[in-house]
Amino acid sequence: MKVERKCRIVSSNRLGDAVYMVLEVGDMVRTSFKAPGQFVHIKCGDGLLLRRPISVCSCKENAPDDLLAIAFEVRGEGTAWLAQRPVGHTLDVLGLLGNGFQMNPEHRYLLVGGGIGVPPMRGCAQYTNGKSTAILGFRTKEKAILLDRFQNECAKTLIATDDGSLGYHGFVDALVRQELAEDQNYKAVLACGPKPMLRNVAKAAAEFGVPCQVSMEERMGCGIGACLVCACAMNDGSRKHVCKDGPVFYAEEVDWNA
Repeated sequence: MKVERKCRIVSSNRLGDAVYMVLEVGDMVRTSFKAPGQFVHIKCGDGLLLRRPISVCSCKENAPDDLLAIAFEVRGEGTAWLAQRPVGHTLDVLGLLGNGFQMNPEHRYLLVGGGIGVPPMRGCAQYTNGKSTAILGFRTKEKAILLDRFQNECAKTLIATDDGSLGYHGFVDALVRQELAEDQNYKAVLACGPKPMLRNVAKAAAEFGVPCQVSMEERMGCGIGACLVCACAMNDGSRKHVCKDGPVFYAEEVDWNA
């Protein structure tokens, strides 16, 4: 059940190009949490009609107010406004929205994040209590974020950078193949990031016969399935709403050639 709440910013810090923000969200987690991978829709200024969808980095039930963390990059007028909000400012937040990753906290997963797709994978790491492995990709060492959190909350963390300035020199799908060649005892591969990265990760998982779930990124209007802005092409010829039907889908559902 989605809820709309006035949420107070309790901390806001820069992490490289990203902003890491913690919010007090009333009973939002208690009433609308389904699984890691959901998102919130935030009103960003009185002059902007559309809310901005931002993936949840982590969340927890807390008294008297649940806590929720987000991490985002400034990519336009709305996120620029949000990044400038001070601690103590109140935000209009709709959430938790969408369907997250289908997970069991007792199982191990291979978590794959690229760029701003890294933050939502932290919730998956926390959900499995340190049993999962994370593979994180960034353009450069300077773009890397949340590494200390993943290293503390995962059994193993592998890093790839496009320029080789940190960890493996290349893309995350090469590390996915390397890890699955050594250990196929993962319940599934869970991934979030740019569509080309997701396509390549899904292909790598399929080569080893490991199920793969992907979190898709699309522009959104309403965030609740009433408009068609975030429609995503499926393999069966249908089009599903990323906001309502997703953002997480099984990789074989998605039409990667659309």
